Amino acid sequence: MKTLVLVAHPNLEQSKVNKAWMNRLEQEENVTVHNLYSIYPNFEIDVEQEQQLLLEHDRIVLQFPFYWYSSPALLKQWQDAVLTYGFAYGSTGTKLQGKEFMLAISSGGAAEAYQAGGYNHYSMSELTRPFQATANLCGMHFLPSFLLQGVMTLTEEKVQHSAEALAAYVTNPSLRADQ
Repeated sequence: MKTLVLVAHPNLEQSKVNKAWMNRLEQEENVTVHNLYSIYPNFEIDVEQEQQLLLEHDRIVLQFPFYWYSSPALLKQWQDAVLTYGFAYGSTGTKLQGKEFMLAISSGGAAEAYQAGGYNHYSMSELTRPFQATANLCGMHFLPSFLLQGVMTLTEEKVQHSAEALAAYVTNPSLRADQ
């Protein structure tokens, strides 16, 4: 299985978690790490290249820090530009059908903050529902997200442990419940 990891962090050099995740995933044999902010600093996305990358991979992972209850701006722009009618959805938009889709998200807020009665009032599953809907529209299988929450207080050891856990999770061929 070939996996594409789209990393979307606007300040990756200052990131402890997403930078460690990216560096660890780059060591995996069948994983292509694609750093969107590095490739598209001016937000000018090469749609054909991005669609070709999607076609070449079986599992698509969006890796990002949770910003204002969603993804950073470039990842949203990437979705708008790349996941087009006739390619990703619509009567002839079947190119992504059957592919696996997952999220790898870091958040500053602790897990307890993301639940009913918590600081943010909603669970991460509820807040990431638009990504699930996107996967459904494109005919992809939405896999359970990899979440690391409360990152502001993590030790370097816990960050490295999370990078190992993410690599194991992203490359696990048996995540699909329907297989």
